[in-house]
Amino acid sequence: MPSARKTHTATELANVSANIVACTRCPRLREYCTALGETKRRAYLDWDYWTLPVPGFGDINARVLIVGLAPGAHGANRTGRPFTGDGAGYFMYPVLYETGFSNQPDATDRDDGLKLRYARIASICRCAPPGDKPTPQEIRNCAPHLAAEIAALPRLRVVVALGRIAFDGYLNFLIAQGIIDSRRHYAFTHGAEHRLPNGMVLLASYHPSLRNTNTGRLNKAMFTKIFVRARELAGLS
Repeated sequence: MPSARKTHTATELANVSANIVACTRCPRLREYCTALGETKRRAYLDWDYWTLPVPGFGDINARVLIVGLAPGAHGANRTGRPFTGDGAGYFMYPVLYETGFSNQPDATDRDDGLKLRYARIASICRCAPPGDKPTPQEIRNCAPHLAAEIAALPRLRVVVALGRIAFDGYLNFLIAQGIIDSRRHYAFTHGAEHRLPNGMVLLASYHPSLRNTNTGRLNKAMFTKIFVRARELAGLS
């Protein structure tokens, strides 16, 4: 990527991130996240919780966008970085490391040295919702942030949607952009692969939540296969 283009992309992503962090569109979620930082979980009493909306994280040259549901209440809402400091992240980042998308398998805080290669992580909802369940209106309120982030990533080739809500949220983005006309032709199953009219590929995966990984619904081999395929589709293999 030429230097001027790289600088432009970095500037655009910085602006997107600043807008996300400053967002106050969902009072219920802002109150909930702030309260979590005041009460804290016993294991994190010495932490200064982030509590703000969580921006995306990763390579400005990303060819693969990983889309999750929302920050974890005591994960990203505490650390300020997607999938950092919770069970889902402890499951996911070692897989990203082993498949060449990160420089290390551990993700504990924003200053732990973790960097992504050719990948970026975003979410449908940028604030931790009670019970991991944002309302439809809260998802709609947050949709412009995802659209702006995608627009600032000109090299994207593949989107990996973690869970049904993230999958449907990305399809709603495609509808809003006029790329598809409905969701009816795009079924969500783990490992589903959909080639889109704009040349992108959408991969579906079960979310790496403890509910899925502890029950065996999603295991490491299944998850690794998703990111091996993402590398292939993005032209990285």
